[in-house]
Amino acid sequence: MHTREQQLQAFGRLLDIMDELRLKCPWDKKQTLESLRHLTIEETYELGDAILNNDLQEVKKELGDVLLHIVFYAKIGSETDDFDIADVANAISEKLIYRHPHIYSDVKVENEEDVKKNWEQLKLKEGNKSVLEGVPKSLPALVKANRIQEKVAGVGFDWEKPEQVWQKVQEELSELNAEIEKGNSENIEAEFGDVLFSMINYARFIKVSPENALERTNKKFINRFQYLEKEAKKIGKSLHDMSLAEMDVYWNKAKEFYK
Repeated sequence: MHTREQQLQAFGRLLDIMDELRLKCPWDKKQTLESLRHLTIEETYELGDAILNNDLQEVKKELGDVLLHIVFYAKIGSETDDFDIADVANAISEKLIYRHPHIYSDVKVENEEDVKKNWEQLKLKEGNKSVLEGVPKSLPALVKANRIQEKVAGVGFDWEKPEQVWQKVQEELSELNAEIEKGNSENIEAEFGDVLFSMINYARFIKVSPENALERTNKKFINRFQYLEKEAKKIGKSLHDMSLAEMDVYWNKAKEFYK
């Protein structure tokens, strides 16, 4: 691993390159905060994929891409004298110190949950009117639900035991089934949302990331289905021409490879 001096030199090199690109490259010169936004979101998702795949070399590469965007935004901010990379680094450093009084002050904590509660209470003292203000509106619904639940739990609005949450899941499933029997599509959608919300809450209690869990299942399904497609092609058949029983044979084989 590199020394702290080498790390600072590497970061300084990136800043120098960014200065030069902003000055000389036609594409880099044109970019704005708004034009980079969708690219940053894309890079963040690519980093997430690399992490789920446990591909550390790809994680390193994608972290570089994300870091470039941070440096890029700071460079644009410096051109209008609004902020530069030092302001960005100092601001987050001060926030971390302020929100970790159990490290930098004399506050005592017993566990991780105490840290989370302190964090949310400090944010309210900073002027936030609601603990939910920090949840971005544009987050995907599943991720947003998880963040909402974490936020309110941080101020004590939470269940005490996983069993209570599981009971709530069962209750929501019963309400969904009741609406399905009635055939009211609007109520069915509402109750289905309640089921999902309660399942995401239960995931938090059993220490599972619902986003990661669902994405792993997505990847597993894709791998299994593509295996099915390849095997069908080997015997010269289209999936449209195969019965479910025939497809099940290959699907069960796929489950042996992709668990």
